[in-house]
Amino acid sequence: MKAFRGPKVWLWRWRRNPLKRRADVAEAWVVLGAWLLTVLAGVSVGLAAARSVEHGLARERAASRPVTARVEDTVPGSTPMDSHVSSGERVWAEVRWTAADGTARTGRVRVEPGSGAGTPVTVWTDAQGRLVDRPTSASESALRAALLGVLAGVSAAAVPFTGGLALRRRLESRRMDAWDTEWARLGPQWGRMV
Repeated sequence: MKAFRGPKVWLWRWRRNPLKRRADVAEAWVVLGAWLLTVLAGVSVGLAAARSVEHGLARERAASRPVTARVEDTVPGSTPMDSHVSSGERVWAEVRWTAADGTARTGRVRVEPGSGAGTPVTVWTDAQGRLVDRPTSASESALRAALLGVLAGVSAAAVPFTGGLALRRRLESRRMDAWDTEWARLGPQWGRMV
């Protein structure tokens, strides 16, 4: 089928042609506008989302600090004799640490099974001394920001792209209706000429 189409002509929608209708010109501008909006929306929203995520994770990293806590009681769990517990498994235990203001705090964190009382464990706290999750590293933050930026950019770009397709489909439908009207008017005359 490609052989019957002829050579590809660049910017054919904007070339002069006596057979070009106003609907063809409108479709050309709709296609151009939809593509421009798609690219602009995708890039701008993606970059803004990535920047926002990266700044948020950097603030989180700056607000938390590592503190050495001590396990309160001996933790039940696997010892080298126990074979039913995997080596990477961690269990919940009560730990105690000193906050930045000097107050003693306690909380539950995951520790190695079989840890004895007084075993040091690194925990992460916020400025008030409350337990928080370990913050993401700079490379993890960059990866997470990039992935979320791409996801947000693609989602934002889908809106003008879909709108352009819908508008183009509507123009196509109107053009086909106009052809049907013309054919209904001229079709009967065609048979008399032959």
